[in-house]
Amino acid sequence: MQAGVRTRTSLVVDSAEPREIHHMACLLGYGAEAIHPRGALATVRAIATEDRSRTPLTPDAAEANYINALDEGLRKILGKLGIATLDSYHGAQLFEALGVAEEVVDVAFRGTPTRIGGIGWREIAEDVASWHALAWEERPVLPMPGAYKWKKEGEYHAFQPPVVHALHAVVGLRATHETPAQAFQTYAALVHERPPTALRDLLRWRERPAVPLSEVEPISAILRRFSTAAMSVGATSPEAHEVLAMAIQRLGGMANSGEGGEDPQRYGDDRNSAIKQVASGRFGVTPAYLMSARELQIKMAQGSKPGEGGQLPGHKVTPYIAQLRNTLPGITLISPPPHHDIYSIEDLAQLIVDLRQINPQAAISVKLVSAVGVGTIAAGVVKAGADVVLISGHCGGTGASPLSSIKNVGVSWELGLAETQQTLLLNGLRARVRLRVDGGLQTGRDVITAALLGADEYSWGTAAVVAAGCVMARACHNNTCPVGIATQRPELRAKFPGTVEGVMQFFVALAEHVRTQHCQHALEDRP
Repeated sequence: MQAGVRTRTSLVVDSAEPREIHHMACLLGYGAEAIHPRGALATVRAIATEDRSRTPLTPDAAEANYINALDEGLRKILGKLGIATLDSYHGAQLFEALGVAEEVVDVAFRGTPTRIGGIGWREIAEDVASWHALAWEERPVLPMPGAYKWKKEGEYHAFQPPVVHALHAVVGLRATHETPAQAFQTYAALVHERPPTALRDLLRWRERPAVPLSEVEPISAILRRFSTAAMSVGATSPEAHEVLAMAIQRLGGMANSGEGGEDPQRYGDDRNSAIKQVASGRFGVTPAYLMSARELQIKMAQGSKPGEGGQLPGHKVTPYIAQLRNTLPGITLISPPPHHDIYSIEDLAQLIVDLRQINPQAAISVKLVSAVGVGTIAAGVVKAGADVVLISGHCGGTGASPLSSIKNVGVSWELGLAETQQTLLLNGLRARVRLRVDGGLQTGRDVITAALLGADEYSWGTAAVVAAGCVMARACHNNTCPVGIATQRPELRAKFPGTVEGVMQFFVALAEHVRTQHCQHALEDRP
């Protein structure tokens, strides 16, 4: 391309390394006209001969299934971006590099934004050499990487079993001799001592003189800044949804209904979610639904699945869920991304006006994804009249996200929040809006980090459902959650262990952790 001869040839990638949909998307996005994933194809054919499947497949049929899955996945990626044809995507480099040094980007991915640096040629070479050595062992045994589900020898997960068990001890779901506050300290220590997992783990606290605890905001004031993240009835069971709503709202915070409607019988008590989400006006959005809210949230996007609307597999759409969503049982529900309806800030401003007409007392929030340029978008959202801007990070996706949607999408909320704060300050807009953040928050340290980067309020998703009993079985999309949280099956819902008091205990311990552990510190880069 630099020599001006790129259009005179085609690039074909013949490699044993690409195997996942994201790998194919990257190769196509950086200019490959064709890909031969020979390692993946050989593996699929070999598995077919091992008779692992309940329904035996021939090698040819297994290979065809794999290729079809890649095709479907690539079309899904194109749909996220609002692109109709592969030609528009080919060579467009619509990526942001995370954890890659500039020296690599300048040579291999020229023009790709990279804001935090990362590994260089040496680390990449060591990685390639280790895989090569493993492949040529006499009897190679490939390690289980644990990319999607936690494996003992695999990569670290933010909510791996010891962390989940520690959080369950805080809320009384696991026996412990510690008080809830002590149990929370044990849980927080596991999070803070982990290997770098989130961007905030590369920041350290600079010591400051301690502030008398009497000068720190009381727990009640901190709790009013908390809310549950958007998780719909359907993605979660009615029992789990109601327990989370009652727990946070009895403490003075707000529950978020998620995209999917809510049972009108909940509108008159503390089961009623104070935040009602609106995404393209679908799935249970009625006048009564909008009138029952203290805040109406326009879902422009979500951090764990940027570019996608809400998703609910057909096996989760029971007659009850279908009634709430004004649809038919058994039908897979995927709302189109909001950019199909909102093409400009003017369209968003009109939607804000329309929502204010039906519920003048409700605040209006807009949910945005952490990405390069989100600060500019947030400035337009504030000018359009929003009261709250939510910056959503890439972690999470509780309840229904397909596996292809929870990896390699979105960026850390730390980047998007910092950019939004700075952009709003530069444009004199910061005083006109409250900034909220969500995406993998776990402890009081995360709250203070977000506050220092500009956040006023904080939403809790995965941590809240773990407090309600989630065991991170990673079966949300299969409707087989063993503890009745992310399922609609009655026999599994009957096993739901969560209690309002337990979830309240988590939030109270969290607020106390904010007050006592980190209130006197400031941030600086870790050397």
